[in-house]
Amino acid sequence: MSLIYKIATKPSEFEQILKLNYQTFVEEIPQHEKNEARTLIDKFHDENTYVICMKDDQLVGMICVRSKRPFSLDGKIGEVEQHLPVAVENPCEIRLLAVDPVYRNGRAFLGLAQALIRYCLKLGYDAALISGTTREQKLYGQMGFQPFAYLTGDEKAAFQPMYLTKTTFDEGIAGRILKEQVNFLPGPATISDSVKKALATSPYSHRSKGFENLLQTVQKKLTTLAHAKHVQILHGTGTLANDVVAGQLSLLPGKGLILVNGEFGERLVDHAERMDLNFNVIETEWGTPFKKEDIIEAVSNGEYHWIWAVHCETSTGVLNDIDMLKNVCRSYDLSLSLDCISSLGAVPLHLEGVLLASGVSGKALASYSGLSFVFHSEDVKPNKRLPRYLDLGAYTAADGIPYSQSSNLMTALAEALKRYECPQKEYELIEQRYNLIRNGVEEAGLTVLSEKNYSAHTIMTILLPKEVSVKQLGDNLYLNGFNLHYESYYLNDRNWMQISCINDVSEKDIKKMLSILKGLCMVEREPSITK
Repeated sequence: MSLIYKIATKPSEFEQILKLNYQTFVEEIPQHEKNEARTLIDKFHDENTYVICMKDDQLVGMICVRSKRPFSLDGKIGEVEQHLPVAVENPCEIRLLAVDPVYRNGRAFLGLAQALIRYCLKLGYDAALISGTTREQKLYGQMGFQPFAYLTGDEKAAFQPMYLTKTTFDEGIAGRILKEQVNFLPGPATISDSVKKALATSPYSHRSKGFENLLQTVQKKLTTLAHAKHVQILHGTGTLANDVVAGQLSLLPGKGLILVNGEFGERLVDHAERMDLNFNVIETEWGTPFKKEDIIEAVSNGEYHWIWAVHCETSTGVLNDIDMLKNVCRSYDLSLSLDCISSLGAVPLHLEGVLLASGVSGKALASYSGLSFVFHSEDVKPNKRLPRYLDLGAYTAADGIPYSQSSNLMTALAEALKRYECPQKEYELIEQRYNLIRNGVEEAGLTVLSEKNYSAHTIMTILLPKEVSVKQLGDNLYLNGFNLHYESYYLNDRNWMQISCINDVSEKDIKKMLSILKGLCMVEREPSITK
């Protein structure tokens, strides 16, 4: 197994930390007195967070982080800010850097430095301070640490105060070889260099002919991709697009039916309540698709005039059956509206016969967040019953440009859409990643929430064993360079983790992530302790 980096939480890890601490700072660097137990408990042990390097169940190296003032360095040289050559606002202190002599080939040291910088950035620290032994100044320099102030200690064990910032880390060897986090999030998407370049172009007026032409080009590409008749592009997130859909539904006569089988179906209910829509709800167990017979039973009495549902339910990984919903609506003369935020650009989408549908730029389309879409099958007129920004008719009446718009975001989206000259190719790549990841997850003994025959290829939801904390697992994967989806409240509450497949990730990185995921899950099954 490769080296794995994590936060120490297990009894066996702390036992090894105390032994490595003794080996390094008593036997190797004579800072403390020897004892028969051959263990050393740091005076700040209960305040330390230990970032450790493991190989299987063996501790290879460690470094600890502490943010409580005063720092040990404050006691040696006075307030550290008075000596630093850079201004810092939220520093932390780094102590007890130690690596087993067998593994001092540089790899473990550099890996600890990389895990450390990820940890510090995630928690918002802008500088890390350390008393570095003078024996290893070259190594500290490779990690990005820079000296300041003056030597402390004595001739037996002299130490140099040093600091690390994001800038100095990037200039060191560890920073130069550090890869960007591998993105398995459902959004924001991984942005290609060409899309970044497009965003950086000089802005120009949304009232210009050039912007009008650009907008029309983007609209044409979107309607072609979604097999839709019309689309309006809004400046805002998917929440805005769904508010606009709710606004249009408020203008329809009669009562509606909202279908719920996950978090984002529940959010449609919230949109509807805020717009004071007249509706009922059919709720299906999370992780299962809508049942045709339940919907038919509800609508057969003629009470309803429209249905609103989520296509790809991101919270569970279920891909709801659009064709089934279309057929039911056609049979009972209902209007169908859909949330396609997670499905647009990720799976084949056919919006013929769909009244309204929402989408966004920052998920599978792999552009920047900030643009959202409302597809519509009928002409829409302005209506003063709606707030101006939520009035879809205001967009159609102004040829899509009723208010100020960003040429930069539109140019970036236009560039991102070039990938969809052959959409099927993109769908197949996403499906290949999905199958590779799902197989690896299941081979690791983990359970995917949704059955494969009704799962979206965009994302999978993993049910973690109760002894494995999703927060600890997700944080530790982050230390190893992988961003998985676990911090949303609906995932934390259920101890679920998600892996998105929409981003362009190599097979090598996928396999490495799966290996580390499996290794961490094995470690996390040991009960944690509170120091």
